[in-house]
Amino acid sequence: QVQLVESGGGLVQAGGSLRLSCAASGRTFSVYSMGWFRQAPGKEREFVAAISRSGSTTYYAESPKGRFTISRDNAKNTVYLQMNSLKPEDTAVYLCAARPGVTTTSDRWDYWGQGTQVTVSS
Repeated sequence: QVQLVESGGGLVQAGGSLRLSCAASGRTFSVYSMGWFRQAPGKEREFVAAISRSGSTTYYAESPKGRFTISRDNAKNTVYLQMNSLKPEDTAVYLCAARPGVTTTSDRWDYWGQGTQVTVSS
């Protein structure tokens, strides 16, 4: 079992930046790949980014590529999502997830946090 708690969301103007954090507790953090997903009202949950267990490999959806950066600190049991050049369409609840390997399919992730709201105003 692993527990995940996100933080860092908020209200920001278009073009601004936010850094999300996801703190993990429970089993050894470094055995899990970590992912970020987002869900806007009335829409399905969508993959944003993921990072391998060691942090050596990262994956991004097309929309945030070049604007978002995922990273992790295994010593702190934390994964981050740096979001720059935010757009109103980035508005959503952002959730972190954990599983042994990386997949972009949300149903295959084993553990989820509660999410943190990101709102981008135009």
